[in-house]
Amino acid sequence: MRFRPIVLSVLLACATPAMAQLGISFNSPGVSIGINLPVYPALRPIPGYPVYYAPSIHSNYFFYDGLYWVYLDDNWYASSWYNGPWHVVDRFYVPDYLLRVPVRYYRHAPAYFHGWRADAAPHWGEHWGASWSQKRTGWDHYSRSAPAPAAAPLPTYQRQYSGNSYPQVTQQATIHSNNYRYQPKESVAREHYQYQRQQVQAAPQPQRQQVAAQPQRQAEPHGQGQGHGHEQAHDQGKGHEQGKGNEQGKGHDKDKQER
Repeated sequence: MRFRPIVLSVLLACATPAMAQLGISFNSPGVSIGINLPVYPALRPIPGYPVYYAPSIHSNYFFYDGLYWVYLDDNWYASSWYNGPWHVVDRFYVPDYLLRVPVRYYRHAPAYFHGWRADAAPHWGEHWGASWSQKRTGWDHYSRSAPAPAAAPLPTYQRQYSGNSYPQVTQQATIHSNNYRYQPKESVAREHYQYQRQQVQAAPQPQRQQVAAQPQRQAEPHGQGQGHGHEQAHDQGKGHEQGKGNEQGKGHDKDKQER
């Protein structure tokens, strides 16, 4: 009987790492939440916050710490690609800086935001209740006069992927890893990136090489290389004919002098 507390402590210690991995749900291959953007969105920095928002999108759409974020139907979703697929993030693990974004930057604010100050953060503790507030104590305690940390760079390489060229889920992780070197700070974002690295490692080698070469092929307009080669061949043909004609002309003049 006296060993039971020790065994219980060991079991709890072993369970802690697993519990820490519950911040984001990797429902392979993710979910669609109705975000269908025809092109890469215009993102604007929120003054005083390391967060971007999309003023032209009728959605609560943000970018923070290397991930795109959407607040929809009382759930937070994250993705490393601007059009998803999306993974639901447990409300207990949503980053503080994202929760602090003022109400005015929610372009499709839910009805329960009504009456809250536009220049202040949503009342998450009031909305999600005591259990959430107890676990997330201090999320709204910060100095607005203190400089905010630098925002993560935008993955603007994704501008070349839109419409039919938007990559498949099986290609996204490899393309993102090859083009975006930012290392996230938040635990939930690091968890997402770790999952993405596992996808890259699990991808077949020929597929990784094909995806890595894809942006280079897109950098040159279709047919440009072929047209340039055709012009070179045409110029070479003209030079060959011109040289041949000159040699014939010289031979004709020589025969004329001998006569």
